[in-house]
Amino acid sequence: MNHLMKPDTVVALLAEPTRLRVFSAVVLGASSLPAAAEAAGVSAREAAGALRRLRAGGLVTGTDGRLAAHTGQFRGIARDHRAPAEPERHGYADEQVETLLRTFVRDGRLMRLPAQWGRRRVVLQHLTYRTFATGISYDERTVNEKLKAWCEGSGTDHVTVRRYLVDLCLLGREAGRYWLRTDIQPAL
Repeated sequence: MNHLMKPDTVVALLAEPTRLRVFSAVVLGASSLPAAAEAAGVSAREAAGALRRLRAGGLVTGTDGRLAAHTGQFRGIARDHRAPAEPERHGYADEQVETLLRTFVRDGRLMRLPAQWGRRRVVLQHLTYRTFATGISYDERTVNEKLKAWCEGSGTDHVTVRRYLVDLCLLGREAGRYWLRTDIQPAL
């Protein structure tokens, strides 16, 4: 079958439990009416009726007495009828900042660090202000745990990020304690 079926046609064909079970049996390898009926747990008469409707709908074909399911329709339907994804928002009015963050931060995870220092600073400021609270002192272990959550799966080492945060004066550090610096003017 070369043309793409409409989603409501596919849903209507598979909404009836017997047709769904018979179609599933064919998908799983039942290649004849008796095999489909047995695998679906229905009578041969019920399976024949279901197969008649599935063939008419284009989900099953029978060539030389062998049944075959057309499952390729599902991928095309899913692709063509998917709602466009809304771009992730990070809460900034500046669209340039939002675009930058969408590139490097997804679903609360740091994908990678930008090579340019100006961009890197913006991404790290975002990470810092989303992770650490004003007026709280954190021990190194807690800082590491919080940064590991951001860096998981990114290939970026949380220790490197921690050093950048201190070097860029986003976090203060003294005697093994860290805190959010409030004396530095935010660039965001």
